[in-house]
Amino acid sequence: MSRLAFLGPRATFAHQALLRLPESQGAELLPCTTTTGALTAVRKGEADAALVPIENSVEGGVPSVLDALVVDPPLVIAKETQLAVRFALMARPGTALADIRSVASHPHGEAQTRHWLAANLPEAAVLMSSSTAEAAAQVSRGELDASVSAPVAANVHGLEILADDIADNAAAVTRFVVVRPPGPPPAPTALDRTTLAATTENRPGALLGILTELAVRGIDLTRIESRPIKGRRDEYWFHLDCTGHVAQPAMGEAVAALHRRCVRVRYLGSYPRSAAPETEQPGVNSGSGKRTGLVTEPVNGYAADRFAEAAAWLAGVRAGTMA
Repeated sequence: MSRLAFLGPRATFAHQALLRLPESQGAELLPCTTTTGALTAVRKGEADAALVPIENSVEGGVPSVLDALVVDPPLVIAKETQLAVRFALMARPGTALADIRSVASHPHGEAQTRHWLAANLPEAAVLMSSSTAEAAAQVSRGELDASVSAPVAANVHGLEILADDIADNAAAVTRFVVVRPPGPPPAPTALDRTTLAATTENRPGALLGILTELAVRGIDLTRIESRPIKGRRDEYWFHLDCTGHVAQPAMGEAVAALHRRCVRVRYLGSYPRSAAPETEQPGVNSGSGKRTGLVTEPVNGYAADRFAEAAAWLAGVRAGTMA
């Protein structure tokens, strides 16, 4: 039986996302109080893999996860899934909106309902909890008046929903990733993502050099974020999401080039991309490039056979048999 860690307790968005994956069927699910704790469980061998949130469409990357992915021992992403997030204000039965003096949520939950809370609970103290489900549990224990949580948490903790769908952005989506110890990546598909982290010397043009290695190979950079390196002032990890798979020539060359020119590169996995729920369907053009079904057609010399031909030509030049 596999063991899968996740940001708990039950009724978190991470719990809901994990239950959607076939890997959860028959697995032992291990709730952890923090995302760092979930990843630590994998590193210690207490779990075979962990599901953690890595990015929200409103708030961007999850700092604790980005920071934890670049420490040792290494971990890699094997899979991703996306979940549309829906928030509700809940309290113990009999509580009226006017009675609420304290409300809690996870920092991302608070950020995504900040304007609603300011407009509807202007006098309430807004507090942070380790997860939206833990905030609901605190309300159930009488420690807080209300929480902003996933609606399912009301049933789990015996609470009453006072207001539903309170997110400031109704189309918010959170991307979760399944993280495990290093191993062979999933086989390439027609729609993959490669995640990397890199550090460079602090000099003019260093970041441009990273971007150039991707651009000249036709690799679409879909996300870039910087995170400070702990204990090293003015030094940063650059977290990159790119289209493509490390087994493909273009991406493989790019990863090798970054290894040559960067101080450090952490390969964080190549894995199939998941469509955003209710926002992207297979075969629909959601960016640059022409798609047929799930296949992104390579253009401008970026096809795998063109890389193979170019490598053969270079070998001939070096051997003196071609010019």
